[in-house]
Amino acid sequence: MSELHRITIEPGKCGGRPCIRGLRVRVKDVLDLLAAGATRDEILEDLPYLEPGDIEAALEFAARQSDHTILRVA
Repeated sequence: MSELHRITIEPGKCGGRPCIRGLRVRVKDVLDLLAAGATRDEILEDLPYLEPGDIEAALEFAARQSDHTILRVA
């Protein structure tokens, strides 16, 4: 089941960047923590207002952003 409903984009919050549930935690912040080697449990411990589904949402959002159409020049 998709968790993308947890991702919000508000022009006046975090410069309009994708955030988690309207919080001032950007998708990029969660991805950076994961890329740095933080476990999901560590992230949830350090950011107790996040929920497990928020991490799933950040990963799903990133995966969808990386899937783009390839244009070929004729």
